[in-house]
Amino acid sequence: MTDAELRAVSFIVPSGFDDPQRASGGNVYDRRVSDGLSRLGWTVRMSQVHVDDPSTVHSVLSQVSDGELVLIDGLIAGRAPAAVEIASLRLPVVVLAHMASGAFEDADPALIEGERRSLRSARQVIATSDWTRSELVRRRVVAADRIIVATPGADDAPMSTGTSAGGALLCVGVVAPHKGQDTLVEALATLCPDHEWTCTIAGSLDTRPDFAEQVERLATMSGIRDRVTMPGVLAADELDRAYRGADLLVAPSRSESYGMVIADALRRGIPVVASDVGGIPQTVASSRAAILVPPNQPKALSDALRRWMVDPALRARLAADARRAGSHLPRWSDTVARIAQALAGVR
Repeated sequence: MTDAELRAVSFIVPSGFDDPQRASGGNVYDRRVSDGLSRLGWTVRMSQVHVDDPSTVHSVLSQVSDGELVLIDGLIAGRAPAAVEIASLRLPVVVLAHMASGAFEDADPALIEGERRSLRSARQVIATSDWTRSELVRRRVVAADRIIVATPGADDAPMSTGTSAGGALLCVGVVAPHKGQDTLVEALATLCPDHEWTCTIAGSLDTRPDFAEQVERLATMSGIRDRVTMPGVLAADELDRAYRGADLLVAPSRSESYGMVIADALRRGIPVVASDVGGIPQTVASSRAAILVPPNQPKALSDALRRWMVDPALRARLAADARRAGSHLPRWSDTVARIAQALAGVR
């Protein structure tokens, strides 16, 4: 096998993974890995398939030449376990696990079983957080020695300019139940009217339109709709502007494997108020720039936001800690190098 063949990989990702209107942590991760491997000299053969179409996954895998390396997004692998099991008999298959489905209360049992089957048949598993790895091991889905961790990176970015009062709040992520924007709106509704604040909730409104409408309706009924902006998915330059003007990132998630937007905020020197859930504590473990609160508890979140707004010394300390923490976060080049090393090891 030639050197070029050794540095080739078929990468199977969800359809629309590079569509800005379908922005998600998993899609961003896949896109950065694809681009990064190409820059390192890998030949990356991309295949986009619908996550709920196992027959297409089987068709794509059947067209891969014997012995060729396959990297498949776990969101697809868990829904097409039979295709992965069959392919693994003649192909070195590596599954990119963005999450451990069994750790989430509302997970589909069929998906949990599909994830178990596909990960067990893979030659190697790449987890995108230490938390995901620990959950897969704890639930006996995969042995620890078959999982490596490649956490998401964060790009260098200009420091936030923010405001003097600390009232520019930003929440980034698909508007869906697991991201907890309803909890955020409930928390904001109980803040003293004298507090000067605005909140931008940036993220897709189309993934769960019923939930997005619920959040907007809740803001209206609470009398704070004029302070809450829900622009949908922001283009890259618009999102950069939102970060530059933000004082605080709020991540009220009910479940989270890592928290890429938290890393993006810290890279810009923006402190964080977030749920103490999933991989978030590990994301902020190296800093003191975050206030963690129990998930799904509006009062606890409201109390944390109130502390932030009324205490200038707290704001200054957290902002300084965020600037220090951001300089030590992994970069996407580190993430890709780790994955390239794992793929070469499988070879």
